[in-house]
Amino acid sequence: MTTALPDLPEVCVCYILRETGSGGYEVLLGEKKKGLGLGKMVGPGGKLEPGESPAQAVVREVLEESGLQVLEEDLTPLGRIRYEFPDRPAWSQVSWVFATYAWRGEIVESDELLLRWHRVDDIPFDRMWDDAKHWLPAALDGEYSERRFVFGPDLSTVVAGDLPATPARRG
Repeated sequence: MTTALPDLPEVCVCYILRETGSGGYEVLLGEKKKGLGLGKMVGPGGKLEPGESPAQAVVREVLEESGLQVLEEDLTPLGRIRYEFPDRPAWSQVSWVFATYAWRGEIVESDELLLRWHRVDDIPFDRMWDDAKHWLPAALDGEYSERRFVFGPDLSTVVAGDLPATPARRG
């Protein structure tokens, strides 16, 4: 008999992309100013509120953390990532991942993130959560991924991951 894993808190993240003049792309990342992941580079996002869909939550969180307005219909779902922290279970969560190339407004610094644009071919993976290097490059190329990452006792290093990437969903 197998034991079902408990439901985990749900969060969302949005990778906002823009084309550069040289034909490449940049992604908006922010340095966490407080809370879980302090000092790490992340995309805007946060916890889902009761009754909110992941897309609704990401629209709200992007506005709160960046001042930018994104619309649900402009979001591309890129995956669902399960993070497990056996040595700090309260950190375990499931993250819904989105990207968008469309937004309105100007970046406004929040108390959560110090935001900067980074070239997609020069993302600072050494300043991000350890899992990002394993799935984010393919996700930013449009590949949908369902993955699981287990972090070790240092709460920083991925020590296991057993959900393979899935092909992009076509519709």
